[in-house]
Amino acid sequence: MELGIKGKKAIIAGGSAGMGKESALALAREGVEVCISARGEARLQATAQEIAQATGVRVIPVVADHGTKEGRASLLEACPEPDILVITCSPPRFLQSYLEPEPEEWMNALSTTLLGPVELMRATVGGMAKRGFGRVVNIGTIAAKRPHESRLLSGPPRAALCNYTAAISSGLAKHNVAINNILPGMFNTAAMQQRFETLSKQNGTTYEQEVDKWIAQVGVPALKLGDAKDVGALCALLCSQYASFIIGQSIVIDGGQLFSTF
Repeated sequence: MELGIKGKKAIIAGGSAGMGKESALALAREGVEVCISARGEARLQATAQEIAQATGVRVIPVVADHGTKEGRASLLEACPEPDILVITCSPPRFLQSYLEPEPEEWMNALSTTLLGPVELMRATVGGMAKRGFGRVVNIGTIAAKRPHESRLLSGPPRAALCNYTAAISSGLAKHNVAINNILPGMFNTAAMQQRFETLSKQNGTTYEQEVDKWIAQVGVPALKLGDAKDVGALCALLCSQYASFIIGQSIVIDGGQLFSTF
């Protein structure tokens, strides 16, 4: 399916691995020039080379933390007029109790998952509106809609981001700028793999047993973890010419974990 975005330019903040990488790859396959950022240089460079070789499009790697003013400046210097903006990051750690995080950890989480995305949008959506095309996709977490104590550092900031994007999206829609959020559930990401490996060592079980235990514990009707490629494909669709009527939505992709009519 031709998505009608060949030749567009995209920033993918947090694009070296997982859902960010798959989103960058899906966009590059559509002929979109991608500028990807991450804090770790080695993995970022490897991902940039992999995407460029697989798709033949230009890939610009930028070592940057989009949660900082300096990191955002580096990204916007590399791609000052993006048509597409995709923002994600490695999830904050799981908590055992709401008493754990101190103010500094809260501020770090807010900088990366709320303030950074807000500032990147503020710097780019006006230009998108002037040019008559823009797509923004924030890849967040199901915890924004399904609160859980273990995900306090992730869910509340992302819930605020969903509120922000819905609030600003209506005024930009008439300029063909569509802003939406993807809220993934339990996915087979590097962070989850590390968690299951640690648990299997602690409990004397296999990796597969820990995965099955987790799926049963959290209740995933699909009886499997998600594949990051699915998020990448959905992200590309939301960035396409066909998404002009999808405005300010927070779309859950979680294997049926969250049951809701609306």
